[in-house]
Amino acid sequence: MQWFYDLLYYFQKRGFEVCERIAGLIGIRARVVRTTFIYLTFVTLGFGFALYLFIAFWLKIKDLVYTKRTSVFDL
Repeated sequence: MQWFYDLLYYFQKRGFEVCERIAGLIGIRARVVRTTFIYLTFVTLGFGFALYLFIAFWLKIKDLVYTKRTSVFDL
């Protein structure tokens, strides 16, 4: 049963980062974004979850491309 709580903790810690970043960009609370994704999932039978995964993938790619590079003048 401990593995279940470890898995749950992992998703709670890392899975909500997408919602927090979207909420930060829009300027609303992360709770509102999370409940919106939940409602979209129930109403559209999985479209909200697919949208969530797409945004998570897009943010990961954006982070990889737009990394903060050090300048030669920082030496």
